[in-house]
Amino acid sequence: MKVNYQYASPSMCIKQNEQTVLGLSPDLSRDEKVSFLGKLKHPLIFRDAMLMLREIVISDASQKKKERVEFFEWLDGEIERRILKHEQYLPQVRENLNKDMNDLIGKLEDKNTDIFKLIDVKNNLKKEIDKHDIWKDYYKIEKDFWKFIKDRDLDLWFVLDPVITVHPDMVSFEAFSVDESTYGCLSIDMEEFELLQKPSLGTTNIDFSAKLAKEIERFRTYSDVELSVNPEGFAVDTGVMPEHMEKKIDLPETWIKGFNQVSSAASLGGIDIELSPIDMYDICSFLRRHKAKKSPRYMKWVLEPNKPVKIIFEPFGTVLTLKAIYTGEKKREEKMWGRRRWLVLEKIIPLSKSFKVRLLGFGMPQFITADMGTMKMTIGFSSWSSNDWVKGTAFNILGGFIGDGNYDKVYKLLKEKRYASMESIYDNLNEDSKSVNKAGIGMLLRRGEGYYDAVNDNIRFRKLCNAPIPKELYETTDIELKVQEHIDEGMDNFRVRMSDDNEFIFTHSLKMPNSKYKKWKYYRTDDYNREFDLTETLLTIDEDGQISKVKCNCREFNKGPRNISAPCAHILALYMISTKFLRLKLEPNKEYKINDIMETVL
Repeated sequence: MKVNYQYASPSMCIKQNEQTVLGLSPDLSRDEKVSFLGKLKHPLIFRDAMLMLREIVISDASQKKKERVEFFEWLDGEIERRILKHEQYLPQVRENLNKDMNDLIGKLEDKNTDIFKLIDVKNNLKKEIDKHDIWKDYYKIEKDFWKFIKDRDLDLWFVLDPVITVHPDMVSFEAFSVDESTYGCLSIDMEEFELLQKPSLGTTNIDFSAKLAKEIERFRTYSDVELSVNPEGFAVDTGVMPEHMEKKIDLPETWIKGFNQVSSAASLGGIDIELSPIDMYDICSFLRRHKAKKSPRYMKWVLEPNKPVKIIFEPFGTVLTLKAIYTGEKKREEKMWGRRRWLVLEKIIPLSKSFKVRLLGFGMPQFITADMGTMKMTIGFSSWSSNDWVKGTAFNILGGFIGDGNYDKVYKLLKEKRYASMESIYDNLNEDSKSVNKAGIGMLLRRGEGYYDAVNDNIRFRKLCNAPIPKELYETTDIELKVQEHIDEGMDNFRVRMSDDNEFIFTHSLKMPNSKYKKWKYYRTDDYNREFDLTETLLTIDEDGQISKVKCNCREFNKGPRNISAPCAHILALYMISTKFLRLKLEPNKEYKINDIMETVL
């Protein structure tokens, strides 16, 4: 998606005596002209939080391609070995081939002589034309220019500017990493500001350069800091007009989809663990001092009821015991990959009162919320560094956001109110069912016109881009249509059982294509006329509402990693059906069919 950003001037810090104005230039190409002016009460906390957000923007933990020198050495040796073997066992064939090839090569050389003469004529003509071409050095100049930009200002190279939204009750800054694996959102309550003018609500991109980051680093306690978002731009008091600037970039589709999928993932329930700053320091300190050079590279969280949380770092086998106490009712273990991304939290550890870690289960993302008083930082990590938010689980389906729903009504309501909880949206749009409202909220999130606020548990109105997102980036996907088809198949094969550990074990048999259908190889067999087979789909959900086990015998699921990080449509459909029965009181180890469940409810 091609996006054009227009700024009245670069963002800059303007210092006058003991007064510092952090001037952020908003994108002028947006419909809503956002403006804000307020004095910060805790500028140093804001400083470190913004610098951390910038670290997220430029972070890239993806694996880089390596030179395959050893492979090519082996390949050369293998070719030579096969040639020698060929010469040893097939000398006559080789002689005949060489003779034929020599004859053909002789004829080819005659033709090449004529071709080379024509090429010489062509090249001479081209040289004469190039002498009079004003664009002859364009590509070299362009290459040199981008190299200069990359060396001089890394921010202009990445150009993924943060998104700022002025809400009635707070100001939020959102950012997404270059490798599309880390999301950050800084929420600042209006109580943090001494407002100097009435804010103009809305969303915009801000020009946040490396030069501006260095200026923010110089904030000190003895200077007052004002945050200013001014559409008219900024200029040093020299009498020179602000310099208008533009950025034209092509945003990757996965970057846009990932940014929007984060909200769906954040709305899912999980296990919440509250860590102290000391706990987070111990984790980051270990990661800083130890870098794994071999697999496995993960940290395993061992959670036992009413006992301190333990983390096992592999491949070292080191056990770190935290001060945090796990308050759940069941022992569990959770593995996390891409752990070194947690080091972005180092800057704000001394400033935070506590950290809330939300674990969504194996193969699922993690969310961390840092409480800094009037400021909150929410960070979302995908399952592992090389897995972005799009390749993995369909979070919008797991969150129940399927279809278009009443998108127009939800959009109108949130644009007016600017933020609302899901329950409030259901109450305001009570003429539609809960599922229709939820689908409308999901479409709003996928269009980039809203995001889930994990701190306050509500949906906030926010336009990610200054132009409508192309339909192919938010339209209902094939897997969503398949999920809906499986849900509509009925409940005849649906079963549920409660285990001794208070886990819900759901099973279902859903349709999957028969690979032998109408294949002549199976003519006159039972497989030939059978269009569909039935799956054996299993889903286990523990008492915390987390998915602890998945299983399906369909081809789509088994060709992947066979876990919740890459579910098939059958597992997603079973999950959507199962969420309606998680509050049932069932007898342990007794299997219930849908009729049994209805009798229990009635």
